[in-house]
Amino acid sequence: MTQASGDQGSLCALYVDMGTTNTRVWLMNSDRTVASVSDTIGIRDAARDGGLGIRSGLGKLIGKARRAAEPCDPPEYIVAAGMIGSNLGLAEVPHLQPPTGIGELIAAAQWHHFPDVCDLPFLLVPGVRSGPANVGVTSIHQTDVMRGEETLCAGLVTLRIVVPPAVVLNLGSHWKAIQLDGDGRIQSSVTSLSGELFHAVQAHTVLAGSVPRERPQNLSPEWIEAGMAEQRRAGLARALFCTRLLDLARQGSPEDRLAFIVGAFIAPDLDGLLARGIIAPHMRVALVGHSAVSQAWQTALSRMQITATMISREQAETALLHAMQRILVGALPSLESALQRARANE
Repeated sequence: MTQASGDQGSLCALYVDMGTTNTRVWLMNSDRTVASVSDTIGIRDAARDGGLGIRSGLGKLIGKARRAAEPCDPPEYIVAAGMIGSNLGLAEVPHLQPPTGIGELIAAAQWHHFPDVCDLPFLLVPGVRSGPANVGVTSIHQTDVMRGEETLCAGLVTLRIVVPPAVVLNLGSHWKAIQLDGDGRIQSSVTSLSGELFHAVQAHTVLAGSVPRERPQNLSPEWIEAGMAEQRRAGLARALFCTRLLDLARQGSPEDRLAFIVGAFIAPDLDGLLARGIIAPHMRVALVGHSAVSQAWQTALSRMQITATMISREQAETALLHAMQRILVGALPSLESALQRARANE
C-alpha cells in the first residue's frame, strides 16, 4: 500500500455509489475520472435474493471499470457510499447521529474485505439517522435515515456549491429533505417514497398509457399546478386517476399529463415540509435530481416565495466524488490496523 501517507494527489481508487435501483462506479486517478460505469442493480434486488445479485453485479461493474481504465495505474482502494453499507448491503455500518459533517464521516468509516466481490480493501461510509433512539407508532414521524445523501451533502458544502444553512432536497428514488446547520453539518432529514411511487405509476399502472415512457426535460408549470390543486382537493389516489380521465377526454399531451402526476406527488410532500418548518420562505433550498422533477419543485417553491437553486448532475457527481476522496484520505491511516484485525479474526 504505497499511498498510506494520505497524499490525495497520488490516489488511484474506485468509488461506488449504490442506491435503491442503480449502482455507479468510477475509477479515479487523483482528481481525474479515468472510467465511469453504471448498471440497474441496487439494494432493492438484495431484498429479493439475499444479496447474491448485488455482490456478483458489483464485482462485474468493478471489473468493467478496471478494464476500461487500462493501461492506467491500478487502483488500490474502493470507497463505497449509499445503501451498500445497510443491512441489505455488503456489511452494515451503523448510522451516525446528527450533527454530522465530513469529520464525523471520516471517523466512522469502516474498512472491510470482500474477496468474493473484489481483491481490494473496501472503505464503507456510514449513513445518518435522526430522531430519538426509541420510537413507536405515535412518534415514528420524528425519525429518518439516509445512506449516500450524507456524502453528497458533505461534498456540496466543502466545495461551496451549497452555502449553509440550507435545505438539500434530493429527488431520486426517495425524495429527501436534508437540513444543514450553519456549519454545513446534517441536522435532520425527512424522506418519502414519492420517487419510487412516481416511477411505479408511470411505468406499471393503467396510467402508463396516458403518459410518455421517458421523462421529458421540461414539464408544463400550469399542469404541475393543476395536479397539485387536484391532490389538495381530492387526495393523491383520486388525483392520479384524474390523469386517466384527462386522457379519455383528450385533454393535454402525454407530457402535460405527466406534469399533472408530478404535481400530485409534490403537493403532499411540500405541504408536509411546510407544516413541519423544514422548508420556509427566505430559506436556501438546493434541488438535486432529474432536471424536469427539479424544475417542477422549483416552480412549486417559487409560488411559496421560496427561491430554490438547481444543482446539475455534473455538480452533484463532482461533490459526491470529492467527499469520498476526502473520506478516503482521512481514513487511510487506519487501514493497516483494520487489516490486522481482519487477519486475526480469520
